[in-house]
Amino acid sequence: MKLMVREAATLLNVSEKTIYRWIAQGRMPVHKISGQYRFNRNELLEWATTHRVPLSADILKEEHPEDLPGLAEALRAGGVFYRVSGNDKGSVLSEIVSMLALPDEVDRAFLLEVLLARESLGSTGVGNGVAIPHVRNPIVLHIPKPMIALFFLEKPVEFAAIDGKPVHTLFTIVSPTIRGHLHLLARLSFALQQTEFKSIIERQLLRDEILNQAEAIDKIVAAASATSKGN
Repeated sequence: MKLMVREAATLLNVSEKTIYRWIAQGRMPVHKISGQYRFNRNELLEWATTHRVPLSADILKEEHPEDLPGLAEALRAGGVFYRVSGNDKGSVLSEIVSMLALPDEVDRAFLLEVLLARESLGSTGVGNGVAIPHVRNPIVLHIPKPMIALFFLEKPVEFAAIDGKPVHTLFTIVSPTIRGHLHLLARLSFALQQTEFKSIIERQLLRDEILNQAEAIDKIVAAASATSKGN
C-alpha cells in the first residue's frame, strides 16, 4: 500500500514539514512516483520501529480488525521459546525456522532463504537487543493464520542492529497475507514502545506473564480504536 506524505505524517504523528525534512536528509524509505513522494506501509513500519519513531494510534486502525488476531493470540499461535541456540545470525535464523509451528507443506528451507535475503537488505535488529526477522512477501507462506513467534537466545549474537548492540530476543512474523503481516507488524511495533512490555521482554519472564502483558496491549489498542470511532 502506497501512502502519501500527509498519511505518513499522520501515522508517525509528525508534521508534513518533518517528513519532507527526513526525506531531504535521506533518513527514511520513500519512492518517487510521477513526481510525487509515496511510502510503502511495510517499509515505513520497519523504519519507524528500527529508528524508534513513536507511532500514532492511527497506524493500528483496521477496516475489519475482527478477522485478524491480536498480539496475545498471535503469540499463542507462534509460541514462546527459551534458550535458543546459535552462534551467529545465520545459525540463529536456521534454528528458529526449524522451531516454528508451520504446516508440513511449508518449505522451511525456502523460508530461511527468504529471511536471510531480507537481512541482506538491512538488519531487522531494532535496538535494545531485539530483532524482528520477517519476510517481505508474507503471501508466499501458506499457513492458516498470521502468527508471531518469540525466541529468547541462549547467548546474544551480532545482528548489525542500528544501535550496535547484539541481539538476545527475536520476534518472527509469519502470515498468509500482506494485510495480516502489516497488522501484526504494527501491533508489535506499538508494543515494543510500551515500557511494561519492553521490561517483561528484557527480563525474559515466563510465557504466561508475557501473554498477560500482550493482552494488556490489545486492550489499549481496542480502547484507542473505540475512542477514534466515537469521535
